[in-house]
Amino acid sequence: MTYTRLMIDLLDRLDRTQGEVLDTVAERCADAVQNGGLIHLYGSGHSVIPTMDAFPRYGSFAGLHPLTDPRLMWHNVLGPGGVRELLWLERTEGYVQQYLDHEPLSAGDVLIVYSHGGRNAAPVEAAMYGAKRGLFTVAVTSVANLERPAEHSSGQRIAEVCDVTVDTGVPVEDAIVAVDGWDRPVGGASTVVACVVSHEIVTRTAAVLAGRGVVVPTFVSPTVPGATVSSNDEVFADHRRRLHAAESRTLS
Repeated sequence: MTYTRLMIDLLDRLDRTQGEVLDTVAERCADAVQNGGLIHLYGSGHSVIPTMDAFPRYGSFAGLHPLTDPRLMWHNVLGPGGVRELLWLERTEGYVQQYLDHEPLSAGDVLIVYSHGGRNAAPVEAAMYGAKRGLFTVAVTSVANLERPAEHSSGQRIAEVCDVTVDTGVPVEDAIVAVDGWDRPVGGASTVVACVVSHEIVTRTAAVLAGRGVVVPTFVSPTVPGATVSSNDEVFADHRRRLHAAESRTLS
């Protein structure tokens, strides 16, 4: 089967099985945004991508807050800022708190943690950090990985730490296409499914807010009738206000 056909099957499974938990997440996200709080999104390595695709981009709204640690993102393959360093650091216990201590996470906010395997120190400790501080925590992971042994010293994976789990359904190997003559599969799937989860959360949260009569500044393409390049100034302004308010709460 082709990569596209296999991805369609994975996304069909997501749609059939994860609607209830996604609706629960959307309700909690709407509560946070309506109350002036934030929806924090965290990932390391490839799992940074669904956090960045959530906001800022056309079709997303103020209140989303990607937690993008440059040390856990790569801008080179080898050498400084390369993947080998990133892989070592995301498995190192005790680091993530040093980063999150400078971020405005408050009780009543939502923290969404992305990790295909859900076992590395970075996502596990991010989930623990949010749970300890009273945030509603969401794991976006493949539940199939719960069959693998925990790597963190706590013995936990993010699906065991977080309040709820969105199961991507991606196989443990991540790559999904078998090629004749090769002994290793190709075509990673976890990032694509995780990005879809991001936009399910964005769109479902917007629908909940709209049902409550709440309108939030929304990032819009200038191709939309009535919009211009400057239309997004209000999104940036609202984002700034929310961050300042969140920083005040964490300092109080």
